[in-house]
Amino acid sequence: MKVLVTGGAGYIGSHAIRTLRRNGHDVLVYDDFSTGHEFAVRGFEVVRGNIGDRQALLPAMRGVDAVMHFAAFINVGESVERPRRYFENNVVRALNLLDTTLDAGVRRFIFSSTAAVYGDPAKVPISEESALQPANPYGTTKLLLEQALEAYRAAYGLQFVALRYFNAAGADANAETGELHDPETHLIPSALQAAAGLRPQLSLFGEDYPTPDGTCVRDYIHVEDLAQAHVLALEHLAAHGQSLALNLGTGEGYSNHQVLTEVERVTGKPLPVTICPRRLGDPPQLIAKSDKARQLLGWKPQHSLHDMVASAWQWMKASQLSGKVRQ
Repeated sequence: MKVLVTGGAGYIGSHAIRTLRRNGHDVLVYDDFSTGHEFAVRGFEVVRGNIGDRQALLPAMRGVDAVMHFAAFINVGESVERPRRYFENNVVRALNLLDTTLDAGVRRFIFSSTAAVYGDPAKVPISEESALQPANPYGTTKLLLEQALEAYRAAYGLQFVALRYFNAAGADANAETGELHDPETHLIPSALQAAAGLRPQLSLFGEDYPTPDGTCVRDYIHVEDLAQAHVLALEHLAAHGQSLALNLGTGEGYSNHQVLTEVERVTGKPLPVTICPRRLGDPPQLIAKSDKARQLLGWKPQHSLHDMVASAWQWMKASQLSGKVRQ
């Protein structure tokens, strides 16, 4: 299939395009590079454009069999401070993408959703049947687009899979691409930056949660496992036409302290850590129940927490620490 990948120059998108190509699919990257990176799409066909720009988007859709959509803003804290920006891009522009997809005659759509649609769950692990009650504007924007996809399915026959994933981590095995946000807010790359001296210290938010060691517990999933799930979802959609919302996670939770211990083990460096108060809206535990993805897609995560930290460290050494790539 020929797949248009919006946000293909971003973190997860750049891994997805490589996995698509390895599995025999043709890839066209569509990105405005507002947060994506040129190095991440070297060797790929690229159209520079915004998902809100119909005039750029519609010609790019010619000959496309499916759309894979990653072009969203993802910073939870920023979404609270600047909700207008998030609703504009993640909902208004994304609806233009949906409309243009339909107008181009494309009927397959893979959506990069999030576990943030669940908010602070009543119990863990979290299944797809758990209540959808996002606790921040970012999660709300993702849920709104999921609801739009369901409405478009019922009215127009658009087939979709919405993949709700938990904490993406790690990097490409060949260190061709990896996580590079500005500013960086995710725990593993932030901790690696602190270990490497790229930031003076790591802020750890909260040691008083009702968890075994007092820090938040999260389900980390390797970005290459996520990318493989997107390809399997696309192929499942083509074979069965079954629209779905699926969780993607390992089903295992790691506390912040456990993650930082692994970072010190991998890097061989002590971490300068400052304990800060809890952040508003951070649930104590988020762990996925991903049985549906395993059963329906034949998907199984292959990577451990060690793999995630080690591959992210290799990427940082090959990029930021070498000077080849900078924020």
